[in-house]
Amino acid sequence: MKVERVEIYVEGPSDKLAMDALLRPLIEVKLQQGIKIEFIPTKGKNNDRGGDAKKDLLTKIPIKAVNILNNIPNSIVVVIPDLYPKNKGFSHETFLELEQGILQNLQQTLQSKGINDHRFQERFKVFCFKHDLESLILAAESQLSSRIDVTQLPKTWTIPVEDQNHDIPPKRIVEEIFKKYGKSYKESVDAPIILANARYQDIAKLCPQAFKPFVQFLENL
Repeated sequence: MKVERVEIYVEGPSDKLAMDALLRPLIEVKLQQGIKIEFIPTKGKNNDRGGDAKKDLLTKIPIKAVNILNNIPNSIVVVIPDLYPKNKGFSHETFLELEQGILQNLQQTLQSKGINDHRFQERFKVFCFKHDLESLILAAESQLSSRIDVTQLPKTWTIPVEDQNHDIPPKRIVEEIFKKYGKSYKESVDAPIILANARYQDIAKLCPQAFKPFVQFLENL
């Protein structure tokens, strides 16, 4: 199957803006190859990343995906939620549990519609930000330093950056860094600016567990 369209569902508008900024070179290359990649925010009741947005992404998008895959034959649907907070939508703490739960929701939808076609499942992909988008910002250390206007940041986070935990997710660390220097972190503004100045290849190397597989998937389309 020749892929022509990839719809990637993320939790909120800030995720879309950040991914568009970081992956712009790759998105443009794929567009020249005839593949349109689009990031689409999933809005929960609070219209914000996290909260209901994550639950909607995990439970409602697999249902929507079946309709998309059915109506647009040369398409792929991707969901890429935050791993944090755990147990939203269904019980999960790890990426494997998150992936299994989402795929189960897809399978239940296919069964309810009487669709028994393995190609639907092959065209539906699950990735995640571990534990949230801000792990990529911690990986973009020099760009983060420039945004805060400091020469060097003291290391207050775990290396590798995807090895933070559910108690202290990357976003909380980034917020504290901004606060330390008298600034306020605004994810819809700061994340795209920071990541626009980073090379997605470098970020992928520093985030090999969750982000790198996603990048490799896009590169191999």
